[in-house]
Amino acid sequence: MNELKAAGIKDPGLAASYAECKRLNSLHGKTYYLATLLLPKSKRPFVHALYGFARYADEIVDDLASTLSDDEKAFALKGWGAQVISDIKAGVSHDPIGRALVDTVQKFNIPVAHFEAFLHSMEMDLTVNEYQTLEDLLEYVYGSAAVIGLQMVPILGALSPDAYESAKKLGIAFQLANFIRDIGEDLERGRIYIPIEDLEKFGVSREDLYARVLTPKIVSLIKYEIERVRNLQREANPGIAMLEAVSRPCIEAASELYCGIVDEVEAIGYDVFNFRAKTSTWRRLKVALPAYLRAIKAR
Repeated sequence: MNELKAAGIKDPGLAASYAECKRLNSLHGKTYYLATLLLPKSKRPFVHALYGFARYADEIVDDLASTLSDDEKAFALKGWGAQVISDIKAGVSHDPIGRALVDTVQKFNIPVAHFEAFLHSMEMDLTVNEYQTLEDLLEYVYGSAAVIGLQMVPILGALSPDAYESAKKLGIAFQLANFIRDIGEDLERGRIYIPIEDLEKFGVSREDLYARVLTPKIVSLIKYEIERVRNLQREANPGIAMLEAVSRPCIEAASELYCGIVDEVEAIGYDVFNFRAKTSTWRRLKVALPAYLRAIKAR
């Protein structure tokens, strides 16, 4: 409630929508939620709204509709997504998630194209199981991750137009790190998010991945993918200084924790088939506590 008050959100129905978005963030986005807490209270509800939209769409694809066919999921996603896009354009929504989202979009003049791109990528998840080239994959990643960064920048406060390009790169780095960690889990869904051209580069076949045996070739492939994440992170990091000072600790922490997933992959010996790389509570605290002190100082 203090966050809503700080953000100037007084309407009970709108407050309930923001509260639902916050619930989804705290329930499903543990690391993301932790980073959000480093922002001033006046900014947090708007970040929750963006997360609520993204998470609900993702649940239609993977969770809430797990008993439905892909056609039924696509129908549910298109119906919900089309209504939210229509609501954004109309400037009003009665959807439990959409109401907060529309309010956020209006307050910060966030382009509707970002949300259309996101929904496009969610629809791709229902029909595309692999990507031949990095360029092919980046079409998906642009909508699933890069636009999240672009949506965030107006809320965080851009001091330079270049902040947007950095945000896009950091969003891509986050997603690619997740793909590396989730190689084994994605195989269970029949999906391969590592570009097939990369597999071929290291002499790894689809059958090799599905065999779930960690070979030297697969280790070399994973190391290659990890280096791509780290390069993107290095390229994106200067953009953090292009944000309002009160927002920087949040993004610094998010960058270290999300891209740090690849450190955890290294720690399990790259065995993404038998282990799930996790960011330990200790590492979260090690990152969050200094970031919290920086955040307090910035305010």
